[in-house]
Amino acid sequence: MAKLNQKKELGKGIRALLGDINQQINEEEDMLIAEKPKTTNTQLISIDKVEVNPFQPRVNFDEDALEDLANSIRVHGIIQPLTVRELTGTNKYQLISGERRWRASHLAGLKEVPVYIRTANDQEALEMALIENIQREELNAIEIGVNYQRLIDECKLNHEELADRVGKKRATISNYIRLLKLPPDIQVAVREDKISMGHARALAGVDGIDLQLSIFKEVISKHLSVRQTESLVAQRSSQRAPRSTKEIKSQPPFVKRWQDDLSSHLSTKVTIQHNDKGHGQLILSYADEKDLERLIELIS
Repeated sequence: MAKLNQKKELGKGIRALLGDINQQINEEEDMLIAEKPKTTNTQLISIDKVEVNPFQPRVNFDEDALEDLANSIRVHGIIQPLTVRELTGTNKYQLISGERRWRASHLAGLKEVPVYIRTANDQEALEMALIENIQREELNAIEIGVNYQRLIDECKLNHEELADRVGKKRATISNYIRLLKLPPDIQVAVREDKISMGHARALAGVDGIDLQLSIFKEVISKHLSVRQTESLVAQRSSQRAPRSTKEIKSQPPFVKRWQDDLSSHLSTKVTIQHNDKGHGQLILSYADEKDLERLIELIS
């Protein structure tokens, strides 16, 4: 009988303890529900109260694609709400993500749009906008690299921290950022989908802008695959005669920097011969008469 009473008392104690825990859980859930509208509830607000985000990393919007989205919105409405933050004391909201949907909603003639309201300062708004932009599937490799670089520069992140934020490997981040050092002609080719990320990565590993451009032109003219490009890079890099130690030492660092900058800007091989007296020659290479006309037009 004593043991039976002890079991009953033990059972009461456990039930009381579980009751306290359930009460605590319920109270915490009530607090979360009370706080939820501040950050996650969808609200309808006037479209005129929403302002464009000055930190928006996306600049170009395809007009035809916007019109297609506007037609869809007219039929189905906005399926995914915009994300905004409230601008204190202005009765206005600023876009964090969803500018494309916002623009299409204007075209569709909407008076109100559904939004998630987030609490964020300038730095947090920039970071959210950049990361949301990176996660879009239609970005090309250069645009991704630009966004990664902005996160590093403007959000004061290193490659390791950035990799954690966007859920990528550190090497992936570095590969995209390396593409930003490619000459403009090659970057434009990536943006316009004339060459792939694989082509660009192979070209980024080439030492010397003049050789990069030479290989790039051959890739375009012969429609080389990524594997063929990698083989060409290995072949042409091994054929390049290394500069003598004397030549390297005699060239001031600023000459090499200007040489590379001009080669990148003009998309051709540039050689600067600089002597100890500060005199020298600037030599531009061209492939044919058409290339010469291009250079003259650029310079003039």
